[in-house]
Order: sequence, then structure tokens, then C-alpha cells
Amino acid sequence: MSENPCNGCDRSSSCSDTDKQQCDQQQQQEQMHANLARIKHKILVMSGKGGVGKSTTAVNLALSLAKEGAKVGLLDIDLHGPSVPTLLGLELQRPEVKNDLMLPVPKYDITVMSIGFLIQEQDDALIWRGPMKAGVIQQFIRDVDWGELDYLVVDCPPGTGDEPLSIAQLLGEDAGAVLVTTPQKVSLVDVRKSVTFCRQLKLPVYGIVENMSGFVCPKCNEAVDIFKKGGGREMAAEMAVPFLGQVPVDPRMVEAGDEGTPAVLEFPDSPTTKAVADIARELSLRCLNPGGGTADLTE
Repeated sequence: MSENPCNGCDRSSSCSDTDKQQCDQQQQQEQMHANLARIKHKILVMSGKGGVGKSTTAVNLALSLAKEGAKVGLLDIDLHGPSVPTLLGLELQRPEVKNDLMLPVPKYDITVMSIGFLIQEQDDALIWRGPMKAGVIQQFIRDVDWGELDYLVVDCPPGTGDEPLSIAQLLGEDAGAVLVTTPQKVSLVDVRKSVTFCRQLKLPVYGIVENMSGFVCPKCNEAVDIFKKGGGREMAAEMAVPFLGQVPVDPRMVEAGDEGTPAVLEFPDSPTTKAVADIARELSLRCLNPGGGTADLTE
């Protein structure tokens, strides 16, 4: 979507196709770096496997950071199964374009971009290979006017494939990962691979979130331990990475997600909301002051 760099150039008529291509690539890189320079901290929310509540965690973390006064963007790069538009009630939205840049869609004090905003029909399947995925992810950074942000939260698809690799390589410095797991062994085995992935890319692991850890009673609003819990904390200790906290299951989260009204906004007194808020504060500490102490979310 970027403007042709040859327009208005006195030497464009004498340039070869190779020269023009190199000039275009240089302009794209400059636009990419300019956009990234305006984002203080980039947080990749990843999981070793699907079904652990990664997208819900990404949405609720972004909203919790925003509730503390931070400027937050949320980027959904789950190209084959974008769920962020549904979780935020944005299924029918389309981004506006201004000065050849897409504008992220505002909702609940955050700004959002997803492939779900760009496909014609919600039931359309994207049958893409790696290079096309990488190109679209580049556009989400280069051709979107994110503005000045304290945090860009990136919802990645499960696993360690093309999308997490592409975004990790693009974001560079001031980026780190939050890894979401459930307490069960089948999830913990896969999230260990995500830790290894981050280490191989020299991507800091900000911490592990143990999701679905306990259950919030819909009658008394108390969290009770009817499920296995603690596996995420143990795994974090074994892998020598930080542990950010445990988030219990609140059955109201399912209905809230389906209706596009996130639980952290709809149920502020839920133990789940309070757990996510504590994790967001700890995450800000990891981003801004990894040595310890307290941190100002908007610093």
C-alpha cells in the first residue's frame, strides 16, 4: 500500500528495473523501522498448542494494560484462525486507509488489526504458503499506522511455525514473549518447545501464564481447585524462565467472548479479572524494569 518511491524522482527514467526494486525495498524498510521506533515494547503471546486460551489471554492482557493508562495496540497474526475480531465484537469491521496506511480499528481503548478485517467472508479459508504469510505480517507492521504505543501485543497462532518466526524476526529489539499453557502435561510438553524456540531466536521470555488454573464458581465468585494446577509454575522453574501467574476458568468468559465483551471489562470483580490484572502489572515490570522493583505502565 506504500506510495511508489519513483514518483517525482528526476532519475527514475534512467533507472533499471533492479534499481527501482531496490529503491522500493529500501523505502519499505525505512517505513517499517519508523513504525517500530514508535512502539516501546512488543509482546508476543504464544502457545505450544491450541486450545489453551491464548487469544483470550492476549485480548485480556492488552485491555488490562490499557486500563492502567498505557497506549496499547493488539495485532492478530493467527492468519488461519483469527479470533480476536470475534472476542472484541469486531467481525464486520474494515480498517480505514489514510495517507496510504491502514488505520487499526479502535475498541475499548485499544487499537486492533487482524486478517479477519481484510477477508471478504468470515468462512473464507486462507490457503497460503510461508512467503505469503511473511509478506502479510510485514504489511501489518509497515503499512499500518500504529502511532505512538507503549505496548504492541501480538496474538500468534499455536506452535513455532512461519508466523511466530516472521514476527519475531521483524520486531527485533524491545520484544519478548509470553507463553500460555494449561496445567496438563500435554500442554506443558509443547510450551517447552516454545521456550526453546525463543532461546534459539534470542527472544526474551517475559514469562509463563498458566491458564485454566482452577475454576471460578458462578454462584459465589470464589476460585476453587477442581482441576490440576501448578504445572506451569513447575515447568517455568525447570526451564529457568519467569512465571507470571495463574488464571482460573470463569464460565462467564465463554459467553463474554462470544458476545464480544471481554471478561476483564464485563466482570471486574471476578478472580479471573484480578489474576489477569496482576499478570499485566508483572508483565509491565518485566518489560520496563527486568531487574526488579515497580514500574509505571506509561513510563
